Amino acid sequence: MSSELKYRRLGKSNLFVSEIGMGLWAAGGSEWGPTDDAQILDAVDYALEAQINFFDTADVYGNGHSEVLLGRAMRGRREKFIVATKIGWIGFDGAQKQSAYTTVDKLVAGVESNLRRLDTDYVDIIQSHIDFRDPTMEIFLEGFYRLQQDGKVRAYGVSTSDYDYLQAFAADDNCATLQIDYSILNRTAEKDILPYCQTHDIGVIVRGALAMGILTGKFTPDTRFGTGDFRARWHENPEEYQTFLDDLVKVEALRPLAQGRTLAELALQFTLAHPAVTTVIPGIKNVTQMEANLRAGLLPPLSAEELTIIDTIVPIGGGRKIWPA
Repeated sequence: MSSELKYRRLGKSNLFVSEIGMGLWAAGGSEWGPTDDAQILDAVDYALEAQINFFDTADVYGNGHSEVLLGRAMRGRREKFIVATKIGWIGFDGAQKQSAYTTVDKLVAGVESNLRRLDTDYVDIIQSHIDFRDPTMEIFLEGFYRLQQDGKVRAYGVSTSDYDYLQAFAADDNCATLQIDYSILNRTAEKDILPYCQTHDIGVIVRGALAMGILTGKFTPDTRFGTGDFRARWHENPEEYQTFLDDLVKVEALRPLAQGRTLAELALQFTLAHPAVTTVIPGIKNVTQMEANLRAGLLPPLSAEELTIIDTIVPIGGGRKIWPA
């Protein structure tokens, strides 16, 4: 096992980030069930001591609480953090996402709210958190550019799994990053999106590498999720439950590959094996989970033989999208 975490250049942002980052969705204390603020802050401390420097959050995680926590953690040591946050995913009207940012001024004011919660005067990466169905893409691009010129953001990107949206958002060649759901169980990005990012020098931030926990190997058909955990819906919808069962079969087929490592480590290493990927940001609730994620960045990379075996379980470009944006 290597004793040092490795770093990669995050596209045209020219920032060098740790291969293993920290995703702070669960830290908000909603959607993934309750969390303890002290344990989150301890996990951030542990990450910094381990030389992890990349932290990803969003305005909607815990209605801003995730950003507030990260801001608290950064006090007095902002220079140790490369921070990515998001804006735009405000609400729903049925299945249609809606954005409140209908003018550039509103968007700029929204990002300034991100900054206040984070208790900082700039963020390293600001990301659009909406997809191509929303008609306000040009507002986001103009607003992000203005914020970049004002020194309030260092670079900008988009969080999406929609190839058409990515191409439109990156058409002026200023988009520095893409955040995308990518895992052994969801390899759809390999068809077009990841090659596009390589060609256009767009750094790829991987979320969903553990497929909402499925790839930890800890779930069974009888697993139930607690109050406030959005994964409870898997058991409420017959189609989603069948997909969950199908995924568990694939996980069992992967288990023999996890010799000398956990299934979660295997899953994280898989995402890092793709040359387009810069960093992976599994979510955490405590130091134990952060420590487990870190180990994946210290292990030797997967071999060509191991990757070939994975291809037989979930083919290149195969799988399903776990969530869209």
